[in-house]
Amino acid sequence: MSNTIQRYRGFKPYSIDSKFRVSVTPAWRPAPGATIYLLFSRTHEMPMIKVLTQDGYDERVEIVEKSNLSEGKKREKLGVLASLCREASINDQGKLLVPKDLSEMAEIAPDSEVVLVGREKHFEIWNSSNHAKALAIELNQDDEDDLGIF
Repeated sequence: MSNTIQRYRGFKPYSIDSKFRVSVTPAWRPAPGATIYLLFSRTHEMPMIKVLTQDGYDERVEIVEKSNLSEGKKREKLGVLASLCREASINDQGKLLVPKDLSEMAEIAPDSEVVLVGREKHFEIWNSSNHAKALAIELNQDDEDDLGIF
């Protein structure tokens, strides 16, 4: 892993076009030609896509490898991680192509509103309706803010 870790903060609404391309804010774009990974995931029982750098993917692999799981379970977890990820890149115009089937799994329709959400070491792509629901859940978890940071 590199010494400089990309950080993602904030959220911003965007539109995804008819070809399932979304603009990525310049601060969140990796170096030209760098591979990123699109990981299908769920938060609060709602589907979305996590966008990982190579460092983010490698960190997840390292967590599994250093875990106390049996070797068989480690292989299983790493296999699931690999199967849920798609390699992708951001083109010269700053657009990320999200494959149609992955978009549909995440309930993202063509020519619709999406929200890009920074989660410190990765960012997520949500359909706007699910993001609004997830944000409401996260903001209403009053017992979770014992540190007083929200």
